Amino acid sequence: MNETAAEEKLPLKEIMRMLFKASRGFWLVNVVNFGDGIAYFGMLNLMTLFLGLKGLGMSDELTGWSVSLFTGLVTLFMFGGGFISDRIGVRRALTLCLAMLLGGRLLLVLAPGLSAAAPATFSLFATEISLSPSFMLCWAGLLAMAFGEGVIQPALYAGVKEYTDARTATISYSLLYAIMNLGIVMESFVSPLIRTDGPFIKIRGREIMGLGLGIPGVFWLCIAVTLLMLLVHTGFFTARVEARDRAAGDAPVTDEKRRTLAEKLKGLPFLDARFMFFIFALLPVRTLFAHQWLTIPDYIMRCFPASVGAKYEWITALNPIIIVIFVPLIAALTRKVSVVTMMIAGTALSAATTFLLVPGPNLTALLAYVIIFSFGEAVWSSRFLEYVAELAPAGRVGAYMGLAGIPWFLAKFTTGLYSGRMLAVFVPASGLKDSSTLWLIYALIACATPLTLILARRWLTAPLSATKS
Repeated sequence: MNETAAEEKLPLKEIMRMLFKASRGFWLVNVVNFGDGIAYFGMLNLMTLFLGLKGLGMSDELTGWSVSLFTGLVTLFMFGGGFISDRIGVRRALTLCLAMLLGGRLLLVLAPGLSAAAPATFSLFATEISLSPSFMLCWAGLLAMAFGEGVIQPALYAGVKEYTDARTATISYSLLYAIMNLGIVMESFVSPLIRTDGPFIKIRGREIMGLGLGIPGVFWLCIAVTLLMLLVHTGFFTARVEARDRAAGDAPVTDEKRRTLAEKLKGLPFLDARFMFFIFALLPVRTLFAHQWLTIPDYIMRCFPASVGAKYEWITALNPIIIVIFVPLIAALTRKVSVVTMMIAGTALSAATTFLLVPGPNLTALLAYVIIFSFGEAVWSSRFLEYVAELAPAGRVGAYMGLAGIPWFLAKFTTGLYSGRMLAVFVPASGLKDSSTLWLIYALIACATPLTLILARRWLTAPLSATKS
């Protein structure tokens, strides 16, 4: 609240001038942010294909479980990741994360080269789980990457807090988000050129040839970016820069220790019915985000011509482009509109647009889906935390914000438990395909969110209790 008020006292031009003259520490944090946007999403977008039948050889079910476990652990580690950066400092936390990410990404890309001869196997929920050396190395890499990625996100936000002041804080957070998405966009446009071979695209009559290095080639690029970020970070973000540029002071002492156990339990977000209802109501529509990397890659590769699959990353790049441009614009234009109204409109748009995929594979429909779905995300994603902050009592905003990630964790973790099986049944690697039923089911699941919010709108928008503290 104080940060926003401080910014409103200055004209936007002055804030931007101050921001671009920000400290070296702030921009070095964003160098890591940019590189991580390239490497993390560069690997995540292709992970189901890399682990699946065309790569490491996992079944659709096991691939879905593995990617779901990885993304779920990323969010799970984020819950405690802030404590690590608070304890050892942003600079050391980023060094630790980059080292873990470099090691994990190396293990993952090297895993297919190990012998899978006579692997030990066991059955879990009717799915064969292999304990071959390649699979074990793969899962070790995924675990290291999940820890590194889970800790690096809160460390980056803590870095913005430490290396900006109240006058530029809000725009600094927006810039952090925009720079990450810029990294995603850049990687998405380069990735197909590395992955595919032969004539790729014509520019002014000249054919651009793909390198034909496959998915491993893209992953090696992500590893190189991670190594570069680690070298830049350790070389330029020194202890002297950290001490000189840190703007945030010590946290104020609170009276937390004076509160009785009963008072602390009473203030837990878990006991706030409206808060818990709101965050779990978003779970159905959140599953659509998980399907962007659990289902969309195999859907495109299996149901569309090879020429479309060759440019798969270009299609997914439409999402971050729209988010970067329209999230701040929509937020500015609709700042006086009720948060719950925006949440209903945005989630309804994201859910309803999924019905575009029901008639069957069609490139125009696919592009329309990605574009409209992204607009829906731009409408509601920026308002979610605003509502959570409004619900949170004074002094407990941090706890509420941390728990607000629960539906995202559950969506990423649980969606993979069935997405692989759904692919195997409705869009198998070979045989008859029924993508219409697949997307109809997913669209109906997502529609539960806006319908639930509409039914509970009066309760959600009712004034907070005056006794709430």
